[in-house]
Amino acid sequence: MTLDALSTPALLIEQSRLRENLAAMQELANANDVTLRPHAKTHKSVAVARRQHQRGAEGLTVATVAEAETFVDAGFEDVRVAYPVTGRDKHERLQALRAAATISFTVDTPAGAEQASAVYAEADDPVDVLMEVDVGHGRCGVHWADDEGAVTLAQHIASLPGLRLTGILTHAGQAYDGPSDGETETDALRRVARHERDRMLSVASTLVEAEDVGVTPGTFEISVGSTPSMAAFENAERNGLRITEIRPGNYVMHDAMQVALGAASLDDCALTVLTTVVSIQRKPGGPRRAFVDAGKKVFTTDTGYGTDGHGIALADAAGMQPHSGVRVDHLSEEHGWLGVGEGADLEVGDRLRIVPNHACVTVQTQDKMHLVDGSEVQETLALDARGRR
Repeated sequence: MTLDALSTPALLIEQSRLRENLAAMQELANANDVTLRPHAKTHKSVAVARRQHQRGAEGLTVATVAEAETFVDAGFEDVRVAYPVTGRDKHERLQALRAAATISFTVDTPAGAEQASAVYAEADDPVDVLMEVDVGHGRCGVHWADDEGAVTLAQHIASLPGLRLTGILTHAGQAYDGPSDGETETDALRRVARHERDRMLSVASTLVEAEDVGVTPGTFEISVGSTPSMAAFENAERNGLRITEIRPGNYVMHDAMQVALGAASLDDCALTVLTTVVSIQRKPGGPRRAFVDAGKKVFTTDTGYGTDGHGIALADAAGMQPHSGVRVDHLSEEHGWLGVGEGADLEVGDRLRIVPNHACVTVQTQDKMHLVDGSEVQETLALDARGRR
């Protein structure tokens, strides 16, 4: 089947690029002696997760309890919820999964730890938890420089029945901020990757020296994530401790944000949205525009450092070169608004492939994606975890 047979909008995954992305991240993990536990929130696909495991990945990372249920139901036996799970109902659902898989999750507050303990104290075997650390993103987690806060929370977790403190975990979301003054994109990625690694090793070293925590080098997990910081990741040792696990998600597809940050090239971007031009207009006094059948509900309005509009339009439906005369400069719910230069030859009914700014959110909007080789559709993949609550 060719692309012409697909109804638009449709998600396309370039098969060769997917393979190359999977191989490159696994090679990085192997070279740095870390476990690759990929984040499945990006692709939400059992088929893609199996491809990751075939390459050498171990376990999966997910963002929600529903995603954990999806992948355990599909036979995955080691699933980590990289999120401070809160609420008895959610913990009871995770506890039910433990008959079939090893389940772990994060905590970052005493109250969150106590809520978890109230459920797992009733179980025969303690559940693995990781204390979340903030290494600069400013979201959840104990601040990396707050030694007293980290030790106090770790001691509290270790003291609670039903919980087993197995490690610390972070997400260096500040990697998406881009360069600071005077930095290049490469400099910024190296800075964030270094901070992510060194700050986590510092926290782990503090916990090793603390009483009543039970941290032992060699068994304590130190888990880092973020696709852009992985572009500059190098492991290191401090006080017998090393990073043990990486959890990138976006790397399977990459997107316009990764290209802008310097974490990937356009040639690495496996995900595109196939769209159809539904109208071409030039309003009085306005620019020439083309409108496609994919708007906010497909691309989302996410932008970031260095992005230009809401995606990168490609020159033709089968190729992967940027379209120099077309810019995705506005979105409404069902329409993508394209600025069209005088040299851009677009007609109603033409099809375009557009690299989205943010692959993770774009995938969440659809029910399936198509594995393609140029203009040929090789396979249709279900987005198994999409929309589950």
